Amino acid sequence: MAEFDRDPHSVMQILRRLQLQQNVIHQSDIEVLADGLNLPRTKIKAIIDFYSFLHDTPRGRYDIYFSDSITDHMLGSRDSARTLCEALGVEPGVPDPGGLATVDFTSCTGLCERGPAVLVNGIAIDRVDNERAIAMADLVRGLVPLEDWPLEWFVINDAIRRKGPLLQQTVQRGSALERAIKIGPDQVIADLGLSGLRGCGGAGFPTYRKWDICRKAGGDERFVICNADEGEPGTFKDRALLNTEGCNVIEGMTVCGITIGASEGFIYLRHEYEFLRERLEKRLRRRRQMGQLGRNILGHHGINFDIEIVMGAGSYVCGEESALIESLEGKRGIPRIRPPYPVTHGYRSRPTVVNNVETFAYAAGIVAEGPGFFKEDESHPGWKLLSISGDCESPGIYELPVGTKVGEALEACGAQDVQAVQVGGPGGILLSADETHRELSFDDSNTGGSFIVFDRSRDLLDVALNFTKFFAHESCGFCTPCRVGTKLMVRMADKIADGHGARLDIEQMRRLNHLMTKASHCGLGQSAAVPILTTYEKFPDAFSRRMEDVEYKPAFDVEAAIERSRQIVAEEAGIR
Repeated sequence: MAEFDRDPHSVMQILRRLQLQQNVIHQSDIEVLADGLNLPRTKIKAIIDFYSFLHDTPRGRYDIYFSDSITDHMLGSRDSARTLCEALGVEPGVPDPGGLATVDFTSCTGLCERGPAVLVNGIAIDRVDNERAIAMADLVRGLVPLEDWPLEWFVINDAIRRKGPLLQQTVQRGSALERAIKIGPDQVIADLGLSGLRGCGGAGFPTYRKWDICRKAGGDERFVICNADEGEPGTFKDRALLNTEGCNVIEGMTVCGITIGASEGFIYLRHEYEFLRERLEKRLRRRRQMGQLGRNILGHHGINFDIEIVMGAGSYVCGEESALIESLEGKRGIPRIRPPYPVTHGYRSRPTVVNNVETFAYAAGIVAEGPGFFKEDESHPGWKLLSISGDCESPGIYELPVGTKVGEALEACGAQDVQAVQVGGPGGILLSADETHRELSFDDSNTGGSFIVFDRSRDLLDVALNFTKFFAHESCGFCTPCRVGTKLMVRMADKIADGHGARLDIEQMRRLNHLMTKASHCGLGQSAAVPILTTYEKFPDAFSRRMEDVEYKPAFDVEAAIERSRQIVAEEAGIR
């Protein structure tokens, strides 16, 4: 608490530190924090319950999470997890009675092209096949400290397959800052506008407009937030940028701070990227030493901007900017009702710019070298980083022109016998092999970076079921339509996958989807039924072989569920 100046907004960071140090948050810890931070005990308990990596029941001395992403499934994660559990004599999710190890699953570790991936006490290890799982079990049984495990297990290399202007690393360190100070905020905004840069996380809001609205908003304090909570399954390009181009990201944030008049910024880094934190901290320290961060930047009196790294604790919804801000303030990451938007009422209700890692990196290049760094002309409207994984010869990071055909991306990564491509993550667009003419752009197949390839050996119903379970696991639980609806969707999908479904189950799913789309608080609930319904529409054969000649047995009474949902919403509204 002393380290965080007893700031109640830092409660999640303190809880996370406790979790990593002792693998549990004791009731006595909650009592001390409640008194020391002047917070209700119920609020602290609610935060622990909300985030996946915080626990008030003991975990093992070695707390091991296997990624449950579909890409890790395809690379054998379930077999590796089974091997490790058998070697340790434990069941998934159940701590060893002796307190030695817990083996569990988490949604996605951001190592989609390097699976099967695991987290051990918060630190990532890639390529955990059966052989490595057995070696890991030996180390656990021998009580070998994590720092003495084989060093090569912890080396996360980034497979950068195709480079554009950003990945070619042509921008000289500090040049964006020098030019931003020289040309002033108006010209920075103008250059961003001419470049056509839009938010690279998927929403695509024009970057120049976001920065301009924020700098013109009322108030004497503004903030800059880098969204590094890259939780979309199949996305890992921000991880590579932070690993190789972290200085560009930091410089883009600093340029933004100078432009909008902010003096403080945050990198909200997902828990799974703990292995990147120390490297980023070193870069921040180095830039302070060089006068590129902190007070009086580059010797210019009164130009002050510094950056703090804040860690997430495991929540997919915190990728949404208002939920991220709630988490940054030490709360549960529940998306806010908008408007107002963060550009006018963001962190601590002050004007705030929230952009993702890729957007800030491109912004630095544009300010350093002009709009042509990103956009050459109308026929070349910009660039996009793709995280390509799945059934292809060369998974990794590809920097491609906006408007690239899906077929060109498949050819570049060496994909063969393609059955389908998931663009934009579980809630994105499922494309069949005859849709490779589609473009990767905001106006066609939009994506924040996820591009997963499935060949004809894959059962697409299993893929859709994995995505459906992902949404159910990641629902924040705030609103009834999503909290209940995602679980009902999983029940119906399981029923079909087990061979007990009927076509009328699909109709029930459609009706439930209608309810969730209209009544859910945020985009997660509105997208939760997309994977299963889209897969049925485009690949009905994956379902029909499990539903032929099966008597219709409803998974649940949808009318009763809808009515009960309305009652609960009314009751909750009355409580509030």
